[in-house]
Amino acid sequence: MPGKIREQYILLVPPAFWLIVFFIIPLFIVVGYSLSLTGTDGVISLRFTLEHYLVSFRGMYLTIFLKSLLYAVITTLLTLAIAFPMAYYMAFTTPRMKMLLMFLIILPFWTNFLIRMYSIMTLLGESGLINSALMATGIINEPLALMHNSLGMYIGFIYWNLPFMVLPIFSSLDRMDLSLLEASLDLGASRRQTFWRITFPYSVAGLVAGIVFTFIPTLGNFVIPEFLGGSDNLMIGNVITAQYLQVRNWPFGSALSTLLMLVVMVFISLYIRFFDPTKSKSMVSF
Repeated sequence: MPGKIREQYILLVPPAFWLIVFFIIPLFIVVGYSLSLTGTDGVISLRFTLEHYLVSFRGMYLTIFLKSLLYAVITTLLTLAIAFPMAYYMAFTTPRMKMLLMFLIILPFWTNFLIRMYSIMTLLGESGLINSALMATGIINEPLALMHNSLGMYIGFIYWNLPFMVLPIFSSLDRMDLSLLEASLDLGASRRQTFWRITFPYSVAGLVAGIVFTFIPTLGNFVIPEFLGGSDNLMIGNVITAQYLQVRNWPFGSALSTLLMLVVMVFISLYIRFFDPTKSKSMVSF
């Protein structure tokens, strides 16, 4: 018995080493920088200060942070509205169609993310495929503004997040016992009642996971706003990137990064605290 326990601890050494070196230590470095000062010569002085955190809650920085939260919430809701019908159809279609749709959803992951962003720009640009097709058919006379605005950002976010929302919901629905649906209909329940009392409770585990997988990456994303949002649609990720690469104010960028991590940790803690995937099936009732 003691030998088995030692073997278990030995197996934990590689992941623990990786976690400590590439996560814990960098995290402490970022927090340490966020509490430091930058001198007039640009040299970082390791002196304790909360100045950067106080600045983060003032003026445009607070506005951008709140706007980022709003973008993440709206993106999550729009992605969910599109993803749920797709996952529902995939779960109840034929096995052949199910595999085809799964292949089409996973296919974009085989291409570099930046290449996919340039492809979206090719579609949405003033001389892109969408505007060219609409103008050629006479539906519009001038190109539509599909980029460098909030619309372009939402299109990019939905395109990026859709697989992360579809796959967890599909995984939950695909494991559902179809005999429950038949029993519900045989007992006199309508299709709407069957959906809300049988199908939807089974999808809750995947639905909540998809919301987490969509909301958190969207909140800190900086590539899509840079390519599709324009200068008037900055998010907190763009501000952090600018502080590190352009302004060279690493302490302030570290403070913003720390606050963003805290927000993410709050959402993850709420997910762990109030949602138990093992209880999702117990919600099924007639």
